Amino acid sequence: MRNSRVAVSGIALSVLTLAASICCTAACAQSGAEPVWPTTQWQMSTPEEQGMDSAALAKLVEFGASRSLDSLLIARHGKIVLDAYYAPYAADIPHIINSATKSVIGTLTAIAQKDGLLDSLDHRMPEFFGDRSPADVDDRKKAITVQHLLDMTSGLDWKEPLDGRPDSVIEMARSPDWTKFILDRPMSTAPGDVFNYNSGNSQLLSAILTKLTGMSAEDYAKARLFAPLGISTFNWPRDPQGFSIGGFGLALLPRDMAKIGYLYLRNGQWEDKQLVPPAWIDKVSHATLHMNLSSQPDLRYSSTFWALPNKQVYMAVGYHCEIIMVFPALDIVAVATARDFCPFGKMADYISGAVKSETALAADPAGADLLANKIRDIATEKPTEVGVASEITSAVSGKTYKFPGNALGVKSLSLTLADPQPRLELEIYNRDPAKPPLRLNGPIGMDGLYRKGEPTRLGIMATKGRWLDGHTFEVERRTLGESDQPQKMDPVVWR
Repeated sequence: MRNSRVAVSGIALSVLTLAASICCTAACAQSGAEPVWPTTQWQMSTPEEQGMDSAALAKLVEFGASRSLDSLLIARHGKIVLDAYYAPYAADIPHIINSATKSVIGTLTAIAQKDGLLDSLDHRMPEFFGDRSPADVDDRKKAITVQHLLDMTSGLDWKEPLDGRPDSVIEMARSPDWTKFILDRPMSTAPGDVFNYNSGNSQLLSAILTKLTGMSAEDYAKARLFAPLGISTFNWPRDPQGFSIGGFGLALLPRDMAKIGYLYLRNGQWEDKQLVPPAWIDKVSHATLHMNLSSQPDLRYSSTFWALPNKQVYMAVGYHCEIIMVFPALDIVAVATARDFCPFGKMADYISGAVKSETALAADPAGADLLANKIRDIATEKPTEVGVASEITSAVSGKTYKFPGNALGVKSLSLTLADPQPRLELEIYNRDPAKPPLRLNGPIGMDGLYRKGEPTRLGIMATKGRWLDGHTFEVERRTLGESDQPQKMDPVVWR
């Protein structure tokens, strides 16, 4: 917040105006109730009690199964009306939210401004890095501001198309100093001229937050965002210099993702505190920047958030459909995590189409049963085909098999199969060849169902295996909480 009485008065006026606006929406229409704050835990409700149709939500759950969703959550009027988890994923497993991490970084930037640590979003970016000597410095690079970083309009030369290979991210991840890699990029356009998706922008914002606060973005989030919202379960990796990764990598529980959406739905307020400036919420909820994506021309962008103005929804978006959707007019927050892409417009239509009233509907036992059965069905893992156990099981059990470099990055594999509790031990090549391989181990399902291992910083490994014939064994594994599809390792063949 700027240190002037005029600015403070303007912000106070905007708070009053927006608060009055909120009370004209569904948030206050339902019996004039005070907002529900899920700091400790979310309250649950039937869809009909919140004016939504259970049968329509059952169709959405079924649609989610066709899009490889891991979770689907909807809260209306501050209460969860849909909380579905697709097996073998479960509610207590943090999920990597990929580029939705950018929206958390954006939120922290807004909080830093409110805390008086950042004087202005128009502050020029290079001034935060006076201890460095970037390459290719010209007037255009000197003119990049914090707002340009937030809006993906920095003008830095960067190849990360929304519908293609992220070459620049791959190069950045391989570099020993991510900040230097980004700052050294030449300029392709003047700042503010063109939208160009760039995870490097958010990485610079993370570094700026550390310079402003004296702590990592993760630690600042703990103090100023996660703690007030009651978020305690998360994982946030760091770059080689120790900066929290700004563009991807943060892992959260779906219910905690929904808390972030609810903070935005409540205009930046949480309980009795204004955590995020209302002016920031107003800006991101009225996105105007064209994202230049031919497959979805209606998408707009603003300060790390995406929007579909024609659907009256704005959202934090991660690769493979990690989304936090905010529907201000409907008083809804929706969350999804997934292993495949999803059509945002169709998701929004399913959700808004389930709203039938601003107030409670009559109970619908048939619809409630349909929804409950659908949630139960997707939460129940379906066994895959199981082969006949081979006669060589005992001979190969417990031995270690090593592999040359391969697409899955597997260095060695040991299978303990001649045991009442079969297990797998796995070594994964480290991306940094100077570092030792990653070691994973855990149970392996031999009945067509995954078995889950202990939590690791990579997630929870879930594994199953089967004999394809008397000499060939196939292993399929997933890291629960990642957004990738299950991996089938090349079958191990004994001759």
